[in-house]
Amino acid sequence: MSTERKKVTVPELKEMKARGEKIAELTAYDYSTALLVDRAGVDVILVGDSLAMTVMGLDTTVPVTMEEMLHHTRAVTRAVERCLVVGDLPFLSYQASREEAVRNAGRFLKEAGADAVKLEGGRNMVDTVKAIVDAGIPVQAHIGLTPQYVAQLGGFKVQGKSEEAAQKLIEDALALEAAGAMSIVLECVPGSVAAVITKELAIPTIGIGAGPECDGQVLVYHDMVGLFERFVPKFVKQYANIKGEIMRAVGEYVKEVKEGAFPEEKHTFK
Repeated sequence: MSTERKKVTVPELKEMKARGEKIAELTAYDYSTALLVDRAGVDVILVGDSLAMTVMGLDTTVPVTMEEMLHHTRAVTRAVERCLVVGDLPFLSYQASREEAVRNAGRFLKEAGADAVKLEGGRNMVDTVKAIVDAGIPVQAHIGLTPQYVAQLGGFKVQGKSEEAAQKLIEDALALEAAGAMSIVLECVPGSVAAVITKELAIPTIGIGAGPECDGQVLVYHDMVGLFERFVPKFVKQYANIKGEIMRAVGEYVKEVKEGAFPEEKHTFK
């Protein structure tokens, strides 16, 4: 019996939606984490610009650079056998011009080994999405709460709560699908609105704080395993508290070093 693990592809994600199979997406930013996430059965790894906060300690995602994103994406793709890897285009790497957007998106595939890229924005990004897709690069779109635009949005707030705002999100999603997006992340959107968008689209919706009717879900790895404590969004479920176990292990190591209990003879070369 073959033990080969089939690589997840862009067409496969659309097939998963068609047959009602949920898509599991999760962030990863380094080789070791990506190895575990890939082996655990996740379908899509997002090398998110959220690393600005979870890995680099910044207050927002805005300052992270293309070079930093490529660096982390390369580390992830070295580990992955099965997951489809999406590189997150950082702020101002795609907004200035379509030509620059295509060039930077291409770098994720050419230099970092990613399978696709993600960018934020609705109808304002339709021409950019089309240009990137026309260059042969799959695009995961992202609407609702778009962290790169947090200054414009006035903070991390739920989007699409009014009838007018909900309709705008629906129209954004349809326009992005028409432009060639392979999937759309819906962040901090009322579940009822996300359900309508999911039903309207032939491409998968990936929810984060958008309810259970989406075709898949994505969470930030550090949130899910309890490694990031600055704030925990309402939509996060913590499946483990790795922070506590790490602190216990490190504390035990410090104690044994101080007491001379480590290293023992079995840890010493002769």
